[in-house]
Amino acid sequence: MRCSKRGCRGYWDHLNCWPHAAVGETMSQPCPRFLHTTGRVYRNCTEHGWTEPFPSHEIACEYAFNETFTFPFEAHRSHGYFFYVQVMYSVGYAISTTSITIATVTLCLFRRLHCTRNYIHIQLFLSFILRATLIFIRDAVLFSSDDHFHCDSYPASCKIVTMFSNYCILANYSWLLAEGHYLYSLVSVSLFSQKRHLWWYIILGWGSPMVIIIAWSLAKYIHENKGCWETRGYEWIWWILRAPVLLFIVVNLLFFLSIIKIIVAKLRTQDMHGNEFNQYKLAKSTFLLVSLFGLHYILFAFLPHHVNDIWNFIELAFASTQGFVVAVLYCFLNGEVQHEVQRRWRRWRLKQRLPGEARHQHGSMGLGGHTQVSFLPRGPFTHHSSLV
Repeated sequence: MRCSKRGCRGYWDHLNCWPHAAVGETMSQPCPRFLHTTGRVYRNCTEHGWTEPFPSHEIACEYAFNETFTFPFEAHRSHGYFFYVQVMYSVGYAISTTSITIATVTLCLFRRLHCTRNYIHIQLFLSFILRATLIFIRDAVLFSSDDHFHCDSYPASCKIVTMFSNYCILANYSWLLAEGHYLYSLVSVSLFSQKRHLWWYIILGWGSPMVIIIAWSLAKYIHENKGCWETRGYEWIWWILRAPVLLFIVVNLLFFLSIIKIIVAKLRTQDMHGNEFNQYKLAKSTFLLVSLFGLHYILFAFLPHHVNDIWNFIELAFASTQGFVVAVLYCFLNGEVQHEVQRRWRRWRLKQRLPGEARHQHGSMGLGGHTQVSFLPRGPFTHHSSLV
């Protein structure tokens, strides 16, 4: 009955929000607005909890609440729309999280895949994993009880979850920018120190969103400490998040256009060296991802946030499946990853087929001291092979 020693806790009874009350106190609430009546209903807070409303809603609100009673059509349609949208993006994030986790483990597992380029890919993968995880946690907290929304009884945990969810989204954008800058540096700078710049990418990817989210959180706490911080009452507070995102998108698009210009100019020349050709082959197969995200974000970034349901559905569908696209382009279709997985698979199969011969060959190695036996041919390993 929602009662404690301190009184009756507030709750939502699907028609009215009843605030916290002390034992012996009587509370009243007006009839729901959609009934267009001026009646009021009352409840007493007792030691056993809230009493039944009196007079009943049927009498006080002059409306027959029977089995055929339905809420307004708009409310039903809105509830159904948001339910299907939530199911859609939950499935999308689940698929993305699974595929991106497999990709991250794959790049970390094989030592031959450890390089600056893949380290940056792994950071991007982690940002997608964190983004999806915080989306699931946010939904679990926000939709755990109707009391949060109808009674304005928002716990501090939901504000913290919203803050970290926005941080992960910002980190996702910033690591896409890091990918764009790395690719641009790869094709435009002849002497590019990859290891030296890795730490700058880490600072950009994880540090800059932290500064932004701290500024946004302080503004929310001081000027708009309402709900779970998901409202947009003050436009300037919302722009603390939106402005950096637009900046990341525009700069990444400029990188993409510059990469295209450089590649086209280089392909027209005849003095392209072999090493440079590998780099530009890598760039040609990788900038597809930069263009994909750039075009997608440009398509939705400058739309007003009050758009129709179809655009919202499309945007959430793209956002929830981004991790899957990243895993496919950066890992599953990566030539280096495919080569390394096949090499390990062949080695494992040979060890399973010829366990006795493998042990015999290993023993011969120890006796000779100068003979090295290899079960697999060691072809040259191309560091900058095609990603696709």
